[in-house]
Amino acid sequence: MKKTILLSLLLAFGVQFTSHAQWLEKKGNGYFKLGVWSLIADKHYTDTGEIDPNATRGNFNVSLYTKFGLSKNWNAIVYIPFYVKSYQNRQLSTVTNNELQKGEEFSSIGDMNIGVEYRLFKKSKHAFSTVLTLGIPSGNSQGGSDGSYQTGDGEFNQQIRFNAGTTFKIHKQAFYSKGSFGFNNRTEGFSDELRAGVELGSGFFNKKLFIILRSNIVKSLKNGSLNATTSNGSLFANNVEFTGIGGEISWKFTNLGVSLGYQTAVSAKLIYAAPSYSASIFYLLR
Repeated sequence: MKKTILLSLLLAFGVQFTSHAQWLEKKGNGYFKLGVWSLIADKHYTDTGEIDPNATRGNFNVSLYTKFGLSKNWNAIVYIPFYVKSYQNRQLSTVTNNELQKGEEFSSIGDMNIGVEYRLFKKSKHAFSTVLTLGIPSGNSQGGSDGSYQTGDGEFNQQIRFNAGTTFKIHKQAFYSKGSFGFNNRTEGFSDELRAGVELGSGFFNKKLFIILRSNIVKSLKNGSLNATTSNGSLFANNVEFTGIGGEISWKFTNLGVSLGYQTAVSAKLIYAAPSYSASIFYLLR
């Protein structure tokens, strides 16, 4: 398939607002995460959920995520993908090894997100909050020679999400769990979306090692005017749907730490049929 389904997995799996094993940050505290994310695929999910082949495409992202405590009940959240590269490998004949199609790449800043989180309620082991996220169309929606090497979708969106979390123990091991549900209002003819997610995590070795499991669901309301052939000339973002699973493992040294992540879709429409990988360095301001 010539046209790319660009950052759908990246946007929906939470790099947009990557969570970590904390509740709201206290006033003056912060969480800062510098990370890279990569996906390479030679298959994609069609609009009916089937898997078809495509020319090998890839996406690479370098981003900064920050969460800072403004007050007891308010946090500011910023996500900046300051380097996003979309590329296609050159195509060679399996018979003659001659080049059938040249490779191409395009890079720029990606779509940024800014938001605020407000603590609705916290008592004992339970916490509830809401997050308002504004998606800024700072990326390029027509990159490359044919416009299919996008680093953004070209639309301003607003997402409201409700979070609920709790802590519990199994034998003597402490765990936390989170759930979220949100609505993503999209513009420029894109369909609105319902989003939901769950997360389970625990710390080991005196909370130096954290293991986190996640699942995310995106459901398109299919109320936009764009379709698979008119969405910025590609299958980039409109009417994307999927159920994804993944996880993250991190090690905290002092206030510094490192993490590795993995995400994949178990069912989907209009995204790459390939897993994504991430690595990051984080800092806890205390």
